[in-house]
Parts: sequence; C-alpha cells; structure tokens
Amino acid sequence: MKLSLYVNGTLCHSEIAPGTTLLEFLRGKGLMGAKAGCDTGSCGLCTVWVDEVPILSCTYPAARAQGKHVTTIEGMRQQAALLGRYLAENGSEQCGYCSPGLIMTVLALEKEHPAATDAEISAYLAGNLCRCSGYAGQLAGIRAYLNRGKGALE
Repeated sequence: MKLSLYVNGTLCHSEIAPGTTLLEFLRGKGLMGAKAGCDTGSCGLCTVWVDEVPILSCTYPAARAQGKHVTTIEGMRQQAALLGRYLAENGSEQCGYCSPGLIMTVLALEKEHPAATDAEISAYLAGNLCRCSGYAGQLAGIRAYLNRGKGALE
C-alpha cells in the first residue's frame, strides 16, 4: 500500500504493509525518538503528533496518517532540548527512556494550556509512565518550564 505523508515537514512517500503502525513506519525511516514500550497504547513512550495532536504511534495505523503532518521529537529538537534541561534541573532525568514521549506530550500541553495548573498537568500526562524518576521531579520540571521567562533557566 502506498503512503504519502509529511514527517517533520518533509514529504515522504513509502510502500507499507497493511497493519504497519506509525511507530514501525517512523522507526523504519530511522527516526528512533519514539520508543516501543507496551505496544498497547498504555505507556506514552511512543507519543508523536499527527496534525499537531499527540497520539500513541504504537497503536495508530500508519495508513491513517495518509496526507497528514507527523511530528516526532527529532522535529522538535530545540524545544525538546530546552524542556529536557528543565526536567534534568529538577531531578527527573534518570534513564531517559520515557523522555521523548513525555516531552512530546508536554510540548502539546504547552500549546493547549500554557498556564496549566498542577492538576491539569497531571491529568494531561496521565498516560505517560516512568519507571525510575517518579513524578514529583517531572511535575516540578514541567512547572518550571511552563513558568520560564519569569527569570528561570533560559
């Protein structure tokens, strides 16, 4: 089956097998930022954006992305690096395996709710699991990131 979509702003044409997930497609293109974790859409490691909406690429059929704009963490390097600094400064970076999915979700949160409360942040990130850092540091890092410009890290 032929697939044409934009990946990080570049038009991409490919031949895919039926049943290929968007995660498999992206990793096949050398984009390794989105991680395979649960393969059931439960952990958030595979989060990418389709038309600027965060989705779980491990359960999203690649064919469904026909003609759409897909953004991966590789396409958000500058914003991801800045947010990563805030997370690290608040002690939430340990193994980093969950970071790409978390970062893509937080960047989407920032677009939708730039002044999100802690409760809104927690609710928005409910599907992003981390096995090693705990969530207090993540929340502190996200809060600091969203409040940047008020004299913090930049």
